[in-house]
Amino acid sequence: MKALARSLYVQVLIAMALGVAVGLAKPEFASSLKPVADAFVRLVKMLVGPVVFVSVATGIGQSRDLKRMGRLGVRALVYFEVVSTVALLLGLAVGHLVRPGAGIHATSAMLEGSATGSTAGSTAGKMPSALEFVLGIVPTTLVDAFAKGDVLQVLFVSILVGVALARLGEHAAPVLDLIHRTGTILFELLSIVMRVAPLGAFAALGFTVGHFGVTAIASLAKLVTCVYGTSMLFVLIVLGTIARMAGFSLLKLMRYLREELLLVLATSSSESALPRLMEKLERAGCDRSVVGLVVPTGYSFNLDGTSLYMTLATLFVAQATDTTLSFRDEVTILGVLLVTSKGAAGVTGSGFITLAATLAAVPAIPPAGLALLLGVDRFLSEARSLTNFMGNAVATLVLGRVEGALDSAKLAA
Repeated sequence: MKALARSLYVQVLIAMALGVAVGLAKPEFASSLKPVADAFVRLVKMLVGPVVFVSVATGIGQSRDLKRMGRLGVRALVYFEVVSTVALLLGLAVGHLVRPGAGIHATSAMLEGSATGSTAGSTAGKMPSALEFVLGIVPTTLVDAFAKGDVLQVLFVSILVGVALARLGEHAAPVLDLIHRTGTILFELLSIVMRVAPLGAFAALGFTVGHFGVTAIASLAKLVTCVYGTSMLFVLIVLGTIARMAGFSLLKLMRYLREELLLVLATSSSESALPRLMEKLERAGCDRSVVGLVVPTGYSFNLDGTSLYMTLATLFVAQATDTTLSFRDEVTILGVLLVTSKGAAGVTGSGFITLAATLAAVPAIPPAGLALLLGVDRFLSEARSLTNFMGNAVATLVLGRVEGALDSAKLAA
């Protein structure tokens, strides 16, 4: 019983239940807990950059096989594109089949006057173009990448350092050892931070229930149910099939990652569990170089949950505003989403911003229709984050298997 009580999984589960209870009983107090939840997410994000750096730099530096790392990078990007495209198509198919926005009959005049409508329109302009996105991967200085906490920039610097260490060979051994020892300290620091995970989960769920209320999603229950149902369908069938083909069980993997899944559910951010995911996948027998390259890259390019949400939400707004989309419009939506869905970060609210950018590229759909989604975006963010998280966990093990860098005995254990 004592061992069970010490389990992070049990502690987070109890904290989530208490958060919901407090949100219902004391909504004003619960709404004030948001800074506590934000502080916890910041604590974890503080470690993301350094953990990615030590994992990638040591993984590539120790491999001595730069051709293999280049091959892995290409395979990862191809895998990400194929699977996220399947997610986009699944969201489109379910949107047409269920038609979650039908019957709302919202008009532009009804929506334009709301603050959310104007905000949605202005937000769209903040999304970078494809060229700006590519240029944004390169930091202005080595330190700037870590200061801003941009995972892609940190990954870029980490790969360069790893390649330099690999090329120098034995001459770089002392530096490689120092980075490895630094990594040991960082993971110990992570274990300390995770001790307050229950507090972060309690505050996050308390704020969500206290601020929005359990009845806040009643009018949009069909969309919320549709997004969660489609996400479960994608995870269990699509990712489950991929996992089975790669020789491991998705359900067992989910049980292994149950603490991290609860953390993602509570914080609505897949990034809050990124360092722990990397640590656990290494422990499960996946080579550090594969984990270090695939997981951080996947957090920007393999957002399966965000992809299927995008097509569902776009169709929802079109149906809710009685907008008829031609075949050309739908092809345009898919083409735009293939780009914009890759630019969304794994943090709360980023999906909403990316959706605004997508609607701006399809003139037929009124951008003010985003006002219909703002009230439930927090709830939908949880589905996106959980799906993104599992998509990256599966991708890492699959690519590890393909590269022959996965210890089957450790994974089975």
